[in-house]
Amino acid sequence: MPEDHDWEAYKVPPTRTPVSDRTTSVPNPVNYFQSAFSYVFDTPVSFVRELIERFQSKNKSYYYHQKFRRVPDLSECLEGDYLCYYEAEAQWRRDRMVDQEIVEIVRERMAACKQREGPNQFQNCAKEMELLAQVTKAYQDRYGDLGFHGNARKCLMKQKHRMMEERKAAQEQQQ
Repeated sequence: MPEDHDWEAYKVPPTRTPVSDRTTSVPNPVNYFQSAFSYVFDTPVSFVRELIERFQSKNKSYYYHQKFRRVPDLSECLEGDYLCYYEAEAQWRRDRMVDQEIVEIVRERMAACKQREGPNQFQNCAKEMELLAQVTKAYQDRYGDLGFHGNARKCLMKQKHRMMEERKAAQEQQQ
């Protein structure tokens, strides 16, 4: 191996890369455009957003779902009051969805208890079984046999017929 190196073939890199300093008499238009954009668009939008956040911080809402006021039942609507009919129908649909979710939650609790208890599920999950039976019976009594196109009027008529049958059965027992 030769002792002397060819310095021209293997140049040593410079210790510091020189920065090219461009100095021209023409200003950079990008800087002007950025500052104009900032003053015209960004500053007003940021100001309005800060105002909105300040107002929202005073009126904090801790509920993440929409709260509806209770409306009169279909039986309480006056004849020909179509707005009341519509509101009662919407209220009935919301109540039906809530009842469906209640049944689903109780069913999930029952399934979790069965999974957790294993072979002892009949002894240890008796309360959940009874609760599921009560909830499904109440749901079936109210919404069963209405079909897919069930509405508040059909449900009210079903309830009326059930009450009439119960009254008739009570009268027959008395006699």
